[in-house]
Parts: sequence; structure tokens; C-alpha cells
Amino acid sequence: MSEQSFILIGLDDNRQQYFPPQVEELIRNGHLFSGGVRHREIVKEHLPEGAVWIPITVPLDPVFRAYATHREPIIVFASGDPLFFGFAVTIQKRLPDASICLYPAFNSLQTLAHRLVMRYDDMRTVSLTGRHWHEFDRALIERSPKIGVLTDREHTPATIAARMLAYGYGRYSLYLGEHLGNREKERIRHLTLQEATQATFEHPNNLLLVANSPLPPRPFGIPDEAFAHLDGRSRMITKAPIRLVTLSQLNLGACNSFWDVGFCTGSVSIEAKLQFPHLSVTAFEIRPEGEKLMNDNSRRFGTPGIETYIGDFLAADLSRYPRPDAVFIGGHGGKLNEIILRLSKVLLPGGVIVLNAVQPESKALFEAGVSAAGFRQLPGMQLAIDTYNPIEILKAVSPIIEP
Repeated sequence: MSEQSFILIGLDDNRQQYFPPQVEELIRNGHLFSGGVRHREIVKEHLPEGAVWIPITVPLDPVFRAYATHREPIIVFASGDPLFFGFAVTIQKRLPDASICLYPAFNSLQTLAHRLVMRYDDMRTVSLTGRHWHEFDRALIERSPKIGVLTDREHTPATIAARMLAYGYGRYSLYLGEHLGNREKERIRHLTLQEATQATFEHPNNLLLVANSPLPPRPFGIPDEAFAHLDGRSRMITKAPIRLVTLSQLNLGACNSFWDVGFCTGSVSIEAKLQFPHLSVTAFEIRPEGEKLMNDNSRRFGTPGIETYIGDFLAADLSRYPRPDAVFIGGHGGKLNEIILRLSKVLLPGGVIVLNAVQPESKALFEAGVSAAGFRQLPGMQLAIDTYNPIEILKAVSPIIEP
């Protein structure tokens, strides 16, 4: 079977598209075309008589099944540069052996920067089109001074601005482009984040976020007293020095998914997210008060994106969350063995579990639990802070499955 062949042609929102002669000839001699509803509306006057159109709609499986029934080249119209969060990337993922020929246009963020006469070689790009907030949150936490954002109908300029303000990232101006390339509808606006939360927008749109003053550095080793505490009990927190040593034992720089079981104030999750913004962080707490504590503290320290579960960890549907390669057990309510056993079923090979033990009983339970789970316990360390009882940081690693 011969490989499939695609010709991808980039468009802006102009209803009177100009195509260079080579592209005009390809369209004129083509038979099989594809694209979204908006793309067909833009190019319909250019299509030859008898053209067959395969609409691109979600889910994409039927689209690629339709492609598979044809051996002739398929001319696909796509937005901007199809290699920039675009359909060419989708084809490469689904059909790695396909032949692709590209005729790109400027992508929408380039076009917006051009309209603003703003350099963009220092711009960080994030797509929220059909995607989670994760990479956008990471850009904020890492203090990116210029962020270009591709939006969708859920991640709108208003919801983006509201999220930034909620987590303390208000030192940005927002530059908005709507219907870029459309001679009748194109609009460029400069808004404050507060103004953006109240404004209405037409789709398609995108935006540039530019810091209008120096961004503060990320906190490191947040003072214990800076957190909101459970019922005002300042001792109910993993102390800052212990917290930082604990994070070092988890080796989070090499991890993708971190679970904090028994998060209480959220201090470990928040410090982990601040220092390792690439992480997916999932935090579990049985006490209902934990929800407000995490919400208050994560907003106080600018850490969006921490997913929380309030309730008994042993009853949680763990399949909803990314499997961890690092776990901190901050509280166990006397059910440490059961928690370790449950973690043993989801922890990735070579993953790490860390527990801070104050009482000898906790240490004994940890050692018995990790042994029963088939984990390898590593040498721990003991720390003492001020007048507090010494804490032993215990660590174990799950077995690596040989290929």
C-alpha cells in the first residue's frame, strides 16, 4: 500500500484569499479537499467543479478513516502555519509515514505581533485550544514576561484574565486579536486584565500577554507563618526546612506526576509546584477544611493547576489522575499500610515514596508496608528543627520492570 499524501495550505481569516500561482494551480487541478467549516467558507469560490470535501470535525477518527479510503493527494486547508499547533502535527502523529507538502501562512500570533509591531522572538507560546490549563499555568509560574496564547471557546480571554487575577498574576497587559486577516471584522484591542474579565469577544481570537512591570521572583522555602493554617494550628504544617529536604528526596525534577497524600495546608504541593512547574500535582486530603486551605494558599502563592481530592484516599477513584512517579505521604490517619498497598498498584516503575516519621510506630509501619509492597527502602535521614521532635525522612522506590 502506498503512503498517503497531503498538501496543506495555510489560511488567515481573509474572505478574499490570495494564493500564489503554484498554489492556485494545485487547487485548480485538485479533486479531494478537506478542512473545517470556516475554511470551506473561505475557499469555496476557489474550488474546482466536482471537488470532493472531507470536513474536519471532532472526533477525528472518522476523518482519518475517510482519508484512508483515498490514495490520491488530499489538499487540506488549515489555519495559519499547520506546523504551529496545527493539523500537520496531527497528521504526523496519526500517520507518521504520510507525505506532507506545506504552504503555510503566518500563524495568528505572528500576525497579531505584526499588527502591534511588537517583536516576538522573545515570546513564549501556549495553546489552550482543546487543551488543559497546564502549560499556561506553567508559563505564569515560571514568570514568562511575554506569553502568546491560542484560545478556544472555553479558554476565552475573559476566563484567562480571571484566572491570572485569581492567582496574583495581575502585572500583565493583554493585547487581543479577533478575526485576524478578515478585512471587515478584524479588531485589535489593548486591555487591562480587569477590563478583559468584563469584555465580550468574537471567535476566532488570540492574545499576547506582556508584563508591564518586573515580575517578582518565585518564592523558595515559604515561611510557615505565611500559610493559612488548619484551625489556626501553626504546628500542623510540614516545616519549611523539612519541606525542602523532603522535596529533594522526591527527585521531582525527573518526575512528571506528583501526589501529595494528606496535604493539610497544601504547603508541600505548593512548594513542589513553584519549584517544578512542569509537574502535574494531585493532592489528597480527608478533612473537608482542606479544600478551602488549598484554595486560599494556592492563590496566595500563585500556584494554579493543583488538582485536589477531598475525601478518603482509600475510596478515591485513582484512575482519574495521572499515575505518579513520586508520592509524599503527609498524613495517613493510622492507615499507612493500606495507603502504601494502594499506591503500589499505581506508582510507576522506579517511582519514589517519601514519609516524614515523627513516631517510631510510623517508621515501623512504613518499613513493613514498603517491604510487603516489594519496594526497596533507601537510607533515610533524621532532622531536628528548633524545639520540635526529630523527624526521620523515609524513602522507598518501586521496582523497575525489566523489558
